[in-house]
Amino acid sequence: MKFSFVSLFPHLIEFYFEDSILAKARKKGIFELDFYNPRDFSTHAYKKLDDYKIGGGAGLLIQAQPLFETLETIQKLHTNAHFIFLTPSAKNFNQKDAKRLSKKEHIVFVCGRYEGIDERVLENFANELFSIGDFIVTGGELPALVLCDAILRNVEGVLGNVKSLEEESFESYLLEAPSFTKPFVFSKNFKKFVAPSVFLKGNHAKINAFKSTLALCKTKFFRPDLFLEHKRKNLKDFYEK
Repeated sequence: MKFSFVSLFPHLIEFYFEDSILAKARKKGIFELDFYNPRDFSTHAYKKLDDYKIGGGAGLLIQAQPLFETLETIQKLHTNAHFIFLTPSAKNFNQKDAKRLSKKEHIVFVCGRYEGIDERVLENFANELFSIGDFIVTGGELPALVLCDAILRNVEGVLGNVKSLEEESFESYLLEAPSFTKPFVFSKNFKKFVAPSVFLKGNHAKINAFKSTLALCKTKFFRPDLFLEHKRKNLKDFYEK
């Protein structure tokens, strides 16, 4: 699998892949990275990229010309490129998107800066637009890394244990149940912190039932919207049977 990042600051991205499981997966050749800087395609004498909005308004936009040239170059080199633009004015990215996009051969993340990108670029090149939440960040590099990480976790060979994906949050419209590690009793500042006793008994059926209850409670508290989706799905499955 191949990932390309279109960014004015590629050094903000590349360091993220120098450690941990993603570095190992990259060394194994499970995925490749490359970077394109629109500044290299600017026709301006001083490689200027930004300009004021037509019709006025606060802030500057990345001009259409440098990005058009950049993305056309990628299209000519890679006919299977899937262009994703990061913008708060888009659908929120989720786990279903991550799993679906993990089947793509080549994803290109286009990272905006300033007040955004000339809309004509999106209209001509965007296959999909995504947001990572209802807030604003300085540029598209962080959202692009979030998407890339989430997608890569679903690519075969990246995670050491594939089964770890099965119990993660959002796989069944539920948040992942709380987890505990040894020792069962942990002491700090003269206080004892005890893990739930059900984990001591080795009864896997009871442990699984307990974890399911915890996952339901956690989801109901933090994400009532997901909790309702879970209930709807269970009712649908019940009536279909």
